[in-house]
Amino acid sequence: MRVVTWNVNSVRRRLPQVLRLLEETAPDVLCLQETKVRDDLFPAEAFAELGYPHQAIYGMPGYNGVAILSRYPLDGIRRQDGLGRPDARLILAQVPALDLDIHCLYVPAGGDVPDPETNPKFADKLAFLDAVAEWYAAYFGRLDRIVLCGDLNVAPLERDVWNHKRLSRVVTHTPVEIERLGRLRSSLLWVDAVRALAPPDQPVFTWWSYRAGDWRAANKGRRLDHVWVTPPLAPALTGWEVLHEARDWIPPSDHAPLVVTLDLDRAGGNAPTP
Repeated sequence: MRVVTWNVNSVRRRLPQVLRLLEETAPDVLCLQETKVRDDLFPAEAFAELGYPHQAIYGMPGYNGVAILSRYPLDGIRRQDGLGRPDARLILAQVPALDLDIHCLYVPAGGDVPDPETNPKFADKLAFLDAVAEWYAAYFGRLDRIVLCGDLNVAPLERDVWNHKRLSRVVTHTPVEIERLGRLRSSLLWVDAVRALAPPDQPVFTWWSYRAGDWRAANKGRRLDHVWVTPPLAPALTGWEVLHEARDWIPPSDHAPLVVTLDLDRAGGNAPTP
């Protein structure tokens, strides 16, 4: 199984790039964040024509928005159930053919000032992380086969940012955000797919600011995009890749797609029916 996650920063503006991604990587499932479109204007037909007719979408006009595109039928689609928020940030679906669930999550960015007292956006980000952690801890069991994809807007490890000391005072890498993301990971004993496979000292980035004139030369990146799996799927993890070249596709998203592959024959739990 191959799953791709990408903060596309407007699915309609970058529709040619998303179609190119599907053609070049042929994932079983694609999770998109920041689709920025209400559901009735989502380009569903274009994706269906490429072999992804099974779609779970949760959008709103102009900002936020998440979507799951699948080669396989989706069931049990749910939208941000139980979080009590009006913004479209979490959608989940069952994939019966693979005997697993796919969740697509978009965590708030948090603004520029890492102080919840003076920056309401940062306070909202911390509250959202707390709410999601509590929701997962209460709703699901640890033996469920779940793949969580998304822009979590936190780079938790030193090798997830270009300069740990400098960015520890910058939103996305502050100690309080890392601690909150740790609570979310603990909610289901989530396994970070990339860090389970990558050498511990290897820098991994998925986001580079638009402000950098030459993002490759500067390489001031952060790993904001993640794929996590529950423990039964951890033995199935076989590979990962950041598609850096997509950061150059015009007009670019400031995120690059993240690809994770799994060998489901090696997973725990019930095997999918052929």
